[in-house]
Amino acid sequence: MTLEHKPLPGNLDARVRLLESADPRVLLAWCALTDGAGVADTLEGWLSTAERTRAARFGTPALRRRYVLGRATLRAVLARRLDIEPRSVAIARGRRGRPYLADRIDLDFNVSHTVDALLIAVAEGVTVGVDVERADRTINAAGIARRCLTASERESLADLDAEAVRRRVLRLWTCKEAMSKATGDALAAPFRELDVELSPTLRLRDGPAPYLAGDWQLHAPAAPDTHLATLALWSRDRAAGS
Repeated sequence: MTLEHKPLPGNLDARVRLLESADPRVLLAWCALTDGAGVADTLEGWLSTAERTRAARFGTPALRRRYVLGRATLRAVLARRLDIEPRSVAIARGRRGRPYLADRIDLDFNVSHTVDALLIAVAEGVTVGVDVERADRTINAAGIARRCLTASERESLADLDAEAVRRRVLRLWTCKEAMSKATGDALAAPFRELDVELSPTLRLRDGPAPYLAGDWQLHAPAAPDTHLATLALWSRDRAAGS
């Protein structure tokens, strides 16, 4: 699945670049969310009424611009895949508010953002979840480990220094968050029961339904070194709906 030779509308090509995907069914797009002044205003017309209403609620112009730029970019990427106009992309909400394409059950998408970047995954024939974090993000590693890691994952932290613990916990978090976004469980997912292996490759070792190891693939997209990102692919019967 590619967007090559399909320029994005609204002069977004300068902001969006494709990341190499480990699975041919999945397109990954990276977008910078910085310096959106002047750009967001021209793209706001692509948004739905509900999206424009939400944009108006943000407390500062910078937050509003970032939201508009992110939603407009998502619509542009989906529109190129569907060969329609960005404002015509029919985004609906499913279980626990998870977004999906109302008229294309064969396609799935997911999005994650940080302060300065947006990661979009568009998938065909498989359910997808993504999470991206700043690699230098300050976290309460001990607290996250207690609440969200399995016993074996916590044991893997024992001989690491504080910085290595922070990075390992952050990577484990992106894996679990990406899976929880694929299912729509979000923060209700059973994080402490999702046992993830980081080496030699990312892999779900064990988990309760629907987090059965054989149904999942985890990948680390080639995001900039300033960020950590995880792509989760969930093999299930998508004909059942989102």
